[in-house]
Amino acid sequence: MLLGVVLSDDKTNILVMSSNHMVYPVLISLANIDACIHSKSSLHTHLLLALLPIAKFMHKTTCVHSLLQDRLVHQALNIDLSPLKTAAAVGIMMSDPRGNLCYCFTPIAAWIADTPEECLLSGTSPKVSPVTTTTSKNFGDPYQHPPHTGTMMLAAIHKVCSQHSPMDYKNFLKAIKWLQLNGIIDLCWNIWVLSDASDFITPKVLHHFHGMFWNHNVKWCISVTGAAELDFRFSLIQTLVGYRAFNEGISKLKQVTSRDHCEIQHYIIGAVAGSVPCKFLMAICVLLDFCYLAQEPSFTT
Repeated sequence: MLLGVVLSDDKTNILVMSSNHMVYPVLISLANIDACIHSKSSLHTHLLLALLPIAKFMHKTTCVHSLLQDRLVHQALNIDLSPLKTAAAVGIMMSDPRGNLCYCFTPIAAWIADTPEECLLSGTSPKVSPVTTTTSKNFGDPYQHPPHTGTMMLAAIHKVCSQHSPMDYKNFLKAIKWLQLNGIIDLCWNIWVLSDASDFITPKVLHHFHGMFWNHNVKWCISVTGAAELDFRFSLIQTLVGYRAFNEGISKLKQVTSRDHCEIQHYIIGAVAGSVPCKFLMAICVLLDFCYLAQEPSFTT
């Protein structure tokens, strides 16, 4: 039996008003659990696996601090995840809820993280895609770049290690940045069977769908329609029961949450229709369709 491991991590402030303390939790769950159960936090389908260390380093160079912190995170993850790696390689006997013994393997199904954490996990630089070979200068290309596989990354790391010692932080960091990597030499998923960062790093609905809609699609609509006109159109829309009303428009909203993003998505097509070019309206509609269809629990051909 395959038990797809779902991991998630996010550096979090716990005391903003005093000392600005932070924690770095890692949560674990299973892909075998039904999606309807996964979406309810009250059912506790995600369990706390570890609290990663956040250290302060005494090196004079700031970029070396980031390198050491990244290496420390992967070193801690290697220790915490070693039993799962062993189970993925040779299997482990476990009992299901009915008491039946199963021979189980534990590859990574998904690792849920924000974009900075995704780059940290994959070992890539901040301005490089964590799953493909494209850089920030090529994000607008109309074709898909090849995946940034673990084999390619390990070969690049081995090449730099043969030229510079990993303990020669400054020179090693300069050399490896040319290869669009962040300087980690012992990736936590390196020997994890059937697991590659280009496969298990997946989009987050919160940021990559709803956040992208607010940061890009809505700004495009405001730019094409005009802020005053779009606010006026939102104020005229008849609000349905159970939906939020935007009587003063959306251009001046502050502290917008993901719930607000979803509510605005319900109205945006009707609000801009008639005031934008047809091709622009089609583009916004297609992007919204993608956001909704990508959240389906299963797909057909």
